[in-house]
Amino acid sequence: MVTRGTPEKQRMNEKYLAGVKNFETGVRLFQKQNYERAREIFEKLQGDSTVEVRNRAQVYLHLCKQRLAHTELSLRTPEDYYDLGVAQLNARQIEAALESLTKANKLRPNQEHIRYALAAAHALAGNADAAIEHLTAAIELRPNNRYQASKDEDFHSLASYPRFSRLIRQGVA
Repeated sequence: MVTRGTPEKQRMNEKYLAGVKNFETGVRLFQKQNYERAREIFEKLQGDSTVEVRNRAQVYLHLCKQRLAHTELSLRTPEDYYDLGVAQLNARQIEAALESLTKANKLRPNQEHIRYALAAAHALAGNADAAIEHLTAAIELRPNNRYQASKDEDFHSLASYPRFSRLIRQGVA
């Protein structure tokens, strides 16, 4: 015999299940070190979930805030932002990498290694024009970047672009 709860119990069960699903999404983002997005989810769960989910989310919310505060405090130099951006790029956290590398470029413009990393990040994000622009600058600053880009898997998405092909083969974008 299957018994059904009252409508109030059913609503509480639905709220609990929705909260658990959102909590799991937040945990996945936290594990991927996307602390900002995870923080947003855990903050929302503080008001929109059952006590059980809210208590667990509060722990993760605290951890997200700690990680975000630590990251912000330790990033002072263009090299700090560059190093973080490359780590994010390698972890395929493309949006975060673009943000970090852009900050590095603003703090210290026209550094070939920063422009090259920005080109790779834009290529991976599907922004061909921005990728080619940054790669052109990186090659102008250090011509050896031409050969490196021709072998770099991060630029495979640009292979069908004539501007990229000319830049790599002939040096003209």
